[in-house]
Amino acid sequence: MSENQVLTPEDVKDLAPLYDAVVLALKQVYDPEIPVNIYDLGLIYELNINKAREVYIKMTFTAPNCPMADEVMADVQRSVELTPGVTKCLIDLVFEPVWDQSMLSDEARIALGLDPEME
Repeated sequence: MSENQVLTPEDVKDLAPLYDAVVLALKQVYDPEIPVNIYDLGLIYELNINKAREVYIKMTFTAPNCPMADEVMADVQRSVELTPGVTKCLIDLVFEPVWDQSMLSDEARIALGLDPEME
């Protein structure tokens, strides 16, 4: 995937519905130990789609030694590639920056019984 490909404003407009669909696909993947989807957990650090409709995802886990990492990454790959319009999904697993609770969405904070106003 060519990450340096510059999108025109028209490209961005055309790809916006696909971006939203990929986000919905990511929200169908759950951390097996936490009852919250990986998107709202803040595990997706970067999400890009190029003109060829290839999706590039930079993601992490709540802990580097996650025993279910391979399974979760396979679920991400499958869920995104099944999204109509996506031609390919490339995933880059990173551990910098280190994940922490400040990356949780308000929805995740509420689901976990945390105050959405606190960080």
